[in-house]
Amino acid sequence: MKRLTLLPLIVLVLFWGSLAQAQVRHEIHFPDLPGYQTLKCDFHMHTVFSDADVWPPVRVDEAWRQGLDAISVTDHIEYQPKKDDVPTKHNRPHELVVGPARQMNLLLPRGAEITRETPPGHFNAIFLSDASPLETEDLVEAMKRANQQGAFVFWNHQGWKGAEAGRWLEIHTTLYESKLLHGMEVCNGDEYFPDAHRWSLEKKLTMLGNSDIHDPDLRKQSSPDDHRTLTLVFAKERTLPAVKEALVQGRTAVWFQDRLIGRQELLEPLFAQCVRVAKPHLRSKDAVWMEIRNLCDLNIKLQRTGKLGPPQVTLPARSTIVAKINLKTPQEPAELSYTAVNFVIAPDKGLPVTVKIEGP
Repeated sequence: MKRLTLLPLIVLVLFWGSLAQAQVRHEIHFPDLPGYQTLKCDFHMHTVFSDADVWPPVRVDEAWRQGLDAISVTDHIEYQPKKDDVPTKHNRPHELVVGPARQMNLLLPRGAEITRETPPGHFNAIFLSDASPLETEDLVEAMKRANQQGAFVFWNHQGWKGAEAGRWLEIHTTLYESKLLHGMEVCNGDEYFPDAHRWSLEKKLTMLGNSDIHDPDLRKQSSPDDHRTLTLVFAKERTLPAVKEALVQGRTAVWFQDRLIGRQELLEPLFAQCVRVAKPHLRSKDAVWMEIRNLCDLNIKLQRTGKLGPPQVTLPARSTIVAKINLKTPQEPAELSYTAVNFVIAPDKGLPVTVKIEGP
C-alpha cells in the first residue's frame, strides 16, 4: 500500500523535474507592421559540417531560446576543414535540423554558403531544394544552379577584408544584371558595411543582417545591449513561402547592436508602431506633461531638429517615460520635429520623425 501511495508522488517529482530542465523561450519585441508580421530571422550560421564547433541541432536550441522565428544553417560548400572527421554531405546539416526545428516551431529554409576568395567573396543561397549541385568551380554556374532551384541569394560580409577587397567588380555586375544576386549582408556579426548599405539602396537589393555564428551561443535571451545580429522580415504570415516573398520584395530591416537599419518606407511605419505618445495628462501655462512609451527592444535615441522639445531624448526599450515639454501655447496641439538617430535609413542618416501633442 505504501508503494502504491508513493508512486503518484514519484511521477509528479519526475514531471516537475523535466519541466525545470526544459528550455525557456525569451521573445524579441518588435511590433508587427499593418498587414505584416515581424519575424526575427538569422540566415547565416555554421556547424561542424564546415568550420564551426557545434552539432547542427544546437543551432535550433540557441535560436528558439533567444526568440527567433526562422533560421538557416548555411555551411560552406567548398570549405570543409573538418572533413577528416565529418564527412562532406552538403545536405546533412539541414536534415539533422529539420526534426528539431519542427518540434520547436522554427521556420527552416535549406541553405548553403558558396565560398570563393574575396574578391569576389562569399554568397549564401537559401530556400534550396538540394545543396549538392552548388559544388562546382565556376561561380556564375553555382549561382545559376541555386537560382534554378528558386533560391534567394545574397552577398555575405562584403567588406570583411577591407573596402578594396570588397569592391564591386564586373563579376558582381554580371550576377546582378542576370538577376542571380538578390540581397546583401549590410551587417554580419559585429560588423557594419556602409558600402553594402549604400549599394542595397542604389540597386534595390534586399538588406540582411546575420550572425554568421561559429562558436556556441551561450546567451539565454536577447537584450538591447546583448543580442545577435538579426534580419527582421515583414511577412504576410508566418510561413516559409511568406518569408521568401518578403525577402524577394525587400521587406526587411536589420537589428544591429544599438540600431535598426532599413529603408525609410519600412522604418517609418515601424517607428510609428514602436512609439506611443499619450495625450498630455497635465498642462500648465507654459508646459505639458505626457507619457511616451517604447514597445520595442531597442533603446530609441531622438535628436531634436525643430525648435520645440528637449534637445535629446532616449526612450528605453519596452519602457515608459514622462516627458515635460515647454510650450508657449500648451492648450493647443503641437508637433515636435526629431531625428531617430538609430533608425538608420542610409549611412550616417537617421529617420526624420514627428512627435504630435494632442490638444485638450
